[in-house]
Amino acid sequence: MSQTGQNLILASASPRRLELLEQVGIIPAQIIPADIDESALKAEKPRALAARLASEKCAKVAKDNPNCFILASDTIVACGNRILGKARNEEEAAKFLKMLSGRRHNVYTGVTLISPDGKASHKTVCTAVKFKNLEMSEIDFYLSHDEWKGKAGGYAIQGLAARFIKGINGSYSNVVGLPLYETVSMLKGRGYPL
Repeated sequence: MSQTGQNLILASASPRRLELLEQVGIIPAQIIPADIDESALKAEKPRALAARLASEKCAKVAKDNPNCFILASDTIVACGNRILGKARNEEEAAKFLKMLSGRRHNVYTGVTLISPDGKASHKTVCTAVKFKNLEMSEIDFYLSHDEWKGKAGGYAIQGLAARFIKGINGSYSNVVGLPLYETVSMLKGRGYPL
C-alpha cells in the first residue's frame, strides 16, 4: 500500500526517481529540484562526485524546508575514472555508446537524506554494467529514438538500451537512478514512517 509522505521532499526533477519511489509505495509530499552546478572538481573521482552532488542538492533544499525529510541523489556513469555526463547532443551520445561498447562500466548513485532533526545520512552505491559489442547500426537505431537525451552516459537501461546489456552486478534500480533497497533502509533508519 502506498502512502503520501507528509513531510518528504524529493530534491530531484527526475521522473524516474519519482517512479522508483512510487514502485516501493513512497509518494513524496513535494518535489523541489535543487539547481546546483554539477561540474566535477579537478581530479574528482566518479564516486566522490556522485556523493558530493547528492549532498549539495539535499543541503540546498533543506535550507528552506526545515522539519522535513529531504531526499536527494545523483547518478554518475563512469568508464574507469572517466565521467560520462548527460550527453549534450547526438554526437556526444554516440561517442559515449562507442566507449561503452563491449566494456564493463560503473554506475554510481550518491543518496543523501536529511531528517527533520537536521541529521544527514549518506550512501553511495555502485553497480557494474556490461555492454555487448555494439554495431554502428545499433548505435544509429538507439540515437534515432532520442532516449539518450538527458541520460548520464547517453543511455537508459530501463528503455531500448536494455537490448545492449549483457549483465549487471549490483542494484538495477541504482542504474535507473535511485538504489531502492538502500534508500528505503536510510528512510527507515531515520524514522520515516514506512
